[in-house]
This record gives sequence, C-alpha cells and structure tokens, in this order.
Amino acid sequence: MSALRSNALPSVSDDAAGRDGGRAAYRRIVVKAGTNVLTTGSAERSLGTVVLDAPVMADLVRQVCQLVNEERVQVVLVTSGAIAAGRQSLAEAGHVDDIPDISTRQVLAALGQSRLMQAYAELFAEGRVSVAQTLLTINDTTHRQSYLNIRNTLFSLLELGVVPILNENDVVASDEIGEVFGDNDRLSALIAALIDADLLIILSDVDGLYTADPKTDPTAALVPVVDLVDEGVAAMAGEHRNAWARGGMPTKLDAARLVTTSGIAMTICRGRERDAIVRVVGGERLGTYFRPASSKLEARKRWMLSVAGDSDANAVVVDAGAVSALRRNGVSLLPAGVSDVVGDFGRGDIVYIVNDAGGRVACGICNYAAGDIRRIKGLRSDRIVATLGYLYGQEVVHRNNLVLL
Repeated sequence: MSALRSNALPSVSDDAAGRDGGRAAYRRIVVKAGTNVLTTGSAERSLGTVVLDAPVMADLVRQVCQLVNEERVQVVLVTSGAIAAGRQSLAEAGHVDDIPDISTRQVLAALGQSRLMQAYAELFAEGRVSVAQTLLTINDTTHRQSYLNIRNTLFSLLELGVVPILNENDVVASDEIGEVFGDNDRLSALIAALIDADLLIILSDVDGLYTADPKTDPTAALVPVVDLVDEGVAAMAGEHRNAWARGGMPTKLDAARLVTTSGIAMTICRGRERDAIVRVVGGERLGTYFRPASSKLEARKRWMLSVAGDSDANAVVVDAGAVSALRRNGVSLLPAGVSDVVGDFGRGDIVYIVNDAGGRVACGICNYAAGDIRRIKGLRSDRIVATLGYLYGQEVVHRNNLVLL
C-alpha cells in the first residue's frame, strides 16, 4: 500500500479516539504553534522586524478556550516565540543589532519567555481558562523519573481544566538550541506520546505536506493523507529558510514518525487558517493528516521511542536474518544477529537497531554496553560468559524492551 493517499480520510469514527457525544472528534490534544505562525515578518525581512503577532495569538487562544470551555477537550499548548519576543524587547529599547550566537539567543529567550507567557496568561484569562507554564530541556524527557514527573503533573493540570503551556528551556539548553527540539516540533511529539494524546496538531505557515516545494515547483500538490512516513515521504521535505524558525518540514516529519508509531494521529495545517484548530478537532479534513498505527504503544515503550530520538550516532547493526526474525516473530535480539556497533553507549541505554543499509528496524534497551557488544557480536549466546567473563542476559536486547518501527 502506498504511504500517500489522495482520497478522502475515513470517517472520524475510524480514527478519532474517546468521543463522548460532543462535537469534538478528539478528547485530548496537543497543539504546537511555531515561530512562523506566532510572529509577523518573513524570511526575507531583517530579523529586527520579527515580532509577536498579537491578533494571531489572540485567535489561537480563543479557539483553545472554546474547546476547553464548550467541548471539554483537554489541550496542551506547545509554543515557540520566546526568542522572537526577547528580540522585540531589545528592539523596543533601541538594540537592533543582529546577534546570532547561542549565548545571546539564550539572553533573548530569558527576556522573551516572561513576555510571551504574560501575553498568553492575559489572553487565556479573557477566555476564563487558567494556564500553567512548563519549560523543558531534552534531559527532562529522556530520564525516566523526570519523564514520569512531567507526565503526572500534566495529567493533574488537565484534570483541573488548566491548559499547560510548554516551551523548550533555551536559557539553560545551550547545547540544544537549534538542533534538538527543532522549533518545538519534536517537543510537541514527545509530549503527545507522554500524555497519551489522541491528536497532535502542528500549526505551520504552509497548508501541509506538498509533493515538492510549492515555492519553487508550480506542479507541487498538497498531500492530504499519509499512511506511513517512509523514505519517499521524507524526500518531499524541503529545507527551511527562516532564520528565526528552527524547524521546517523535516522536523515535522520526524514528529509524525514518533506520534504515529505511538498510535497518535497528527495533522499539519496552516495556523492562520480560519478556526483551524477547532475545525481539525471537530473532524474536518484540513492540511495533511498522518494516520496513526492501529494500536497505541503502552506507556513504557512510548517512553523508549521518545528517548531514542532522531540520532543514529549510537546503533546496533543487525544482519538480514535478524531483521526478518525481529519483524516476523517479535523475538529478542541475540548477539548472533549483530554485525556491527555504531557509537559508544552504556548498558541500559536506548539505541536504534538498524539494518546493514542503516535503515531503522527497532529501538530498545541494551543489556550490554557498546564495547561488550562489539566483542560478542556474531557469537552464540552460550559464548557470552566465556568471552566477557560475566552475563547480563542471553540477549543484546530483550523483546520486552524492544519497539519495532
């Protein structure tokens, strides 16, 4: 079956989860609003003119308040814009020089985060909805205990009818700025998986995924449905040119891979489209819809998938026989099927399992460190003790600690 479809989506009842008789087709959602949606200006303008777009923010908040108050939908808002808000503060004070280095971007984030949150708090107060701020780094989502703490806090807030507003903590994430969460696309996907959401809506400055870059190719067509984010779909993503936005279509497709594998639907649509959020939550076909897997991964495996991330710097390479056994039989990965090891990781780390061509087959928790796996690769399991002098299990990755992709 093709990963792309040009026909209409199935009925909402086929894909939406947990309906209780209201108009909303989804009951727990994550909405991600990126820099290009929340700010005025464009890639062609100087960075000093990029400021928060108050009317756009007000309309976004109006829609979320409508869903919370009238439809009883639980909503988490993942927002960008702190750095742009910080630069706006400096510009208003007469400081307009471009400052591209990371340390100064951290200063801008520190200046802008309070301004961004104040704007949201005032707008949500008009809609009689309380909000709570949460700033995260990549470490907060990759460590099991902090992951569970975030999950419990968000669930408690949602039960109270509060809208959590999340953003990457750029002030302390000096290593991550510009390369980890990707303008919060990945963060929104991680949060959707963390709270077991029914739907992730990524608001963009484009209508959705196109077969090619519509700015340069007049034949480019909008893709209404994606069944599987494979290499063909990934090839459609063009490079992003906006100096202020750290995402672009590639990071959105990475987010789609994560959430759909976790059994969560995702939609990319134009954020400034009239009532875009309300219409999508109501089941209307808007933008590009990414179909979820048939069943949701249990919470622990969703966490494993999120920790694995986007990097193949650490990976276990397996031969064709192991690939077949993993996919067809759902077995554990034994050292006999390992042909190579990439990177340097420790025992208990979560890494990708890839084929000889580098294609991802699974991710899982390794029973052995990279150095140990290099020594036992290709061996029968009964040779592990003789080779290493100790045994942490017959498997490199046990099937209970493995997620097939």
